[in-house]
Amino acid sequence: MLILGVILLVVGFVTGITILWTIGIILAVIGLILWVLGSLGHAVAGRRHYW
Repeated sequence: MLILGVILLVVGFVTGITILWTIGIILAVIGLILWVLGSLGHAVAGRRHYW
């Protein structure tokens, strides 16, 4: 999710499509939160690790 968010951020920035930019920011933030929670050992969606 984090990688998809970064890809959408780049594509949205290059093409100038603001909806891709917005969706990319949202996905990148959610992916970052899930990655941090998974690395801290918290169960994410019933799993011990998020990847």
